[in-house]
Order: sequence, then C-alpha cells, then structure tokens
Amino acid sequence: MKLFVASLLIWVAIWTSALAQFDGVQDVISRQIEAFKVDDVSTAFTFASPVIQRKFGNPTNFGLMVRKGYPMVWRPENVQFLKTRTIAGQIYQRILITDVAGQIHVLDYHMVKISGVWRINGVFLLDGAAESA
Repeated sequence: MKLFVASLLIWVAIWTSALAQFDGVQDVISRQIEAFKVDDVSTAFTFASPVIQRKFGNPTNFGLMVRKGYPMVWRPENVQFLKTRTIAGQIYQRILITDVAGQIHVLDYHMVKISGVWRINGVFLLDGAAESA
C-alpha cells in the first residue's frame, strides 16, 4: 500500500509540474481573443511575439491580417481549449472555435516564452474537427 501511495504522489507531482510548465498559455490566448472581440487591435498586438510584431509592423496591419485570414478568431462564438503539447521542443495549444455561423475550426497556437511571459508566435488552421483529438 505504501508503494502505491508513493507512486501516486510521484505521478501527481510530475503531472502538476507538467501543467505548471504551460501555466498562462490559455490566459494569453483568451486575452488576445477578447481584445479582438472589442476591436482593440493594439492590445491584441501585445500578445504577439516579437517575430510576429516585426512581421506586421503595427497593430493596424496585424488586425487586418487577423480579420481577413482568421475571421473565426476575430469574432468567435465559442472557444474551447483542447490539449497543450510539446512537439520538437515547441509549445502548441490546440483550440476549437465555433464561429458565428456555427462552423467549427481547429487551430494550433504556437507559443513562445519570452522573459518569462508567454507570447503567440503563430496560429495554424488545421483541417477539420478530426484534428481535435
């Protein structure tokens, strides 16, 4: 019994540590989406990584790209966080978005930690709801 309890405690410690590794990822994504919902592209731009900020140059260009390329992110009806995972040392947060027309979209957010703060380094639209697993 002691061995079982010790094993369980070790597993809980490892699991808690793994969750803490991604602590804040979902908050950053949520805050950016909330900024888009109220047309606050300046705030939304602050959640982008420096690479993305340099690529678009300013919040206006960034907002235009999101409105045209990711309308489901600009005006989501519902956002559901799926799994966070590491692939080749890179952190990805998968989300499922239902747009205002009721269509389902699955996206991967590539996240980077810069000076201890999570930033969005890219968003990838995946093919179909089958990708949500």
